[in-house]
Amino acid sequence: MENQEFNFKGLVLNGFLMLFVNSALLILSIVGVIYSIILLDESNGAHGGWLLGGSILLLIIDIIAWCGLMQLEPNEARVTTWFGKYSGTFTQTGFYWIVPFYGTKKVSLRARNLDAEPIKVNDKTGNPVMIGLVLVWKLKDTYKALFEVDTQTMAAAPNTVGADTKGLMKALETFVRVQSDAALRQVAGQYAYDDEDNKNDELTLRSSAEEINQQLEEKLDERLALAGIEVVEARINYLAYAPEIAAVMLRRQQASAIITAREKIVEGAVSMVKMALDKLSKEEIVDLDDDKKAAMVSNLLVVLCGDDSAQPVVNTGTLNH
Repeated sequence: MENQEFNFKGLVLNGFLMLFVNSALLILSIVGVIYSIILLDESNGAHGGWLLGGSILLLIIDIIAWCGLMQLEPNEARVTTWFGKYSGTFTQTGFYWIVPFYGTKKVSLRARNLDAEPIKVNDKTGNPVMIGLVLVWKLKDTYKALFEVDTQTMAAAPNTVGADTKGLMKALETFVRVQSDAALRQVAGQYAYDDEDNKNDELTLRSSAEEINQQLEEKLDERLALAGIEVVEARINYLAYAPEIAAVMLRRQQASAIITAREKIVEGAVSMVKMALDKLSKEEIVDLDDDKKAAMVSNLLVVLCGDDSAQPVVNTGTLNH
C-alpha cells in the first residue's frame, strides 16, 4: 500500500562499475569537445559542429549520471521519491548507483537517547512532584517519519532536510521530546508519589518503578507510532517532591519514621516487662502486690522507652534519728 514503507524496486547498479563508466564518458566527452574544436579550426564546420554538439550532450548526461551515486553505512536508509511520489526505501549497505531523477532523503535508523529535563506535575493526590525520564528510540518506519509528520516545518533549517540527515533527525527529536513530555504527565498524574499511610497496595511512583516504566513505554509507543518511531526503552530517572513542598514532606516522612520506630520500641518494652514479671513470679524471687507491680512496670517502661540513658538510684534504706 502507498501509505506503508516498502523496499526500493527501481534500477540499482554497482557504484564502482558506474564510477568507471562515468569516468570513461567524462574523458570521452572532453576529448570529443577538443577534437571538434580542432575540426572547426580546419574549416570542417559540418563535422566539427555535430561532434561538438554530441560531445556537449554526452558531457551533460555524464554530469547528471554522477548524481546517481550514493553510499550507505549500516543502519542508514534513503527514502526515494519519483517526482513527488513515494518510490520505496533503499536500505542496502554499500556503494550503489540509481537513476539520478529519483529524489532521495537520507535518514538514520540508529538508536538515539533522549534525557528529558525534569518537569513539574501533580500526582494523583495533587502533590507537585518533579519527574524526568530517559528514552531510547529509533526510526522504524521511514514513510511515516517523512510523510506523516511535518518534519520540514519542525526542522530548524527546513532546506537541509533531505540533503542532511541531521536536519531531519533534529526535527524528529523535537517531536519525540514533546510527545514524551505529554506521556510522562499522563502517567505521573495517575499515581501517587508514595503510599503515605503505608496501608494501601496501590502502585506508586516511588515504589513501583517497573510497572510504571512499563506503562510509560506503552503510552510512548502509542504516541510515537504516528511518526514511525519505536521505543526501545523508557525509564523514569528522576523523581522528587517539588521544592515548595519538599521541606514539609521531609518533615512528614521523618515524623512517620519516628512514629514507626516508637511503635517498635513500645512493643518491645511491653514484651520485656511482661517477661520480667513472669520471671519474677515463676522463680518466686520477690512477692509483689499490684501497687508494686504497677510501680515496677512504670519504671521499666520509662527506662526502656526513654531517649536518654537511665541513671540508677541505689536505695540503702532509711535513716533513724
